[in-house]
Amino acid sequence: MKLTRELKRKIIQIAAFGYSNPHLANFAGGKIYDGSWKQFCNPGMNCYSCPAAGLACPIGAMQAAANETNYRFGLYATGIVLAIGIVLGRAVCGFLCPFGFIQELIHKIPSPKLHLPKWMTYIKYGILAVFVILLPAMALGELGMRSPTFCKFICPAGMLEGGIPILATHPELRAIIGGIFSLKMTILIVTLIGSVLVSRFFCKIMCPLGAIYGMLNPVSVYRMDIDEEKCIRCGACSRACPMDVNPSVKPNSMECIRCGKCITTCPEDALSAGFRIKSANSKKAQESAN
Repeated sequence: MKLTRELKRKIIQIAAFGYSNPHLANFAGGKIYDGSWKQFCNPGMNCYSCPAAGLACPIGAMQAAANETNYRFGLYATGIVLAIGIVLGRAVCGFLCPFGFIQELIHKIPSPKLHLPKWMTYIKYGILAVFVILLPAMALGELGMRSPTFCKFICPAGMLEGGIPILATHPELRAIIGGIFSLKMTILIVTLIGSVLVSRFFCKIMCPLGAIYGMLNPVSVYRMDIDEEKCIRCGACSRACPMDVNPSVKPNSMECIRCGKCITTCPEDALSAGFRIKSANSKKAQESAN
């Protein structure tokens, strides 16, 4: 049996999810793996405090760059994220991100499906600038350490994967639940409901990691191309895109997660994706990289 492009992507997503979370037995006791593999960053969003997680969260590690005690790890994480982004761009979001995979599963719940206005996709860039870069460098915590503000105040992946499982297995921690927990629980609920109604809700408006990879999408080695001579401007690719991108106009949009649904849908086989430095077929693809 020949595997479809989407089935291949799902197999890769499941494998990446399993590789990111190999310590499932830790959920029973609420233990967090802290072995040597935690010095390496996951390419996608996956909470460090998730009991099953075997790798560090890249956004959490990047915020550590503001602290003198662990800035080297933060700078290392930043370098790794940038290197991955230059090679893969937002293909990480479409293939390797555990929280992205969770959102896709949630979106399958039957409900009306909505589309967000384009301006909302720029919110994640503000979150990246303020909560990942500026505030961690400015805000001192009680012990004189810079605060990982995105993880502390926003991250719904951390609440779902780490906060809730840890509180469920450590009743002694429930006594210190306060306003921050309520804030993050509210954000998580909004994210889950949003993910049912809107494809990749968190990816579109809140994910700072997606914002980084998105900025590198136009110059990444793994890229989309369109054959102008084959394209008939039927709009099928745009209607199929879960990220509300029009690949026939901008195949290397900052929002494209390289899932390939547009490629499968195109009746003329005008779209393609692969590792290449420069598009051979599309003038527009070259212009979108500038």
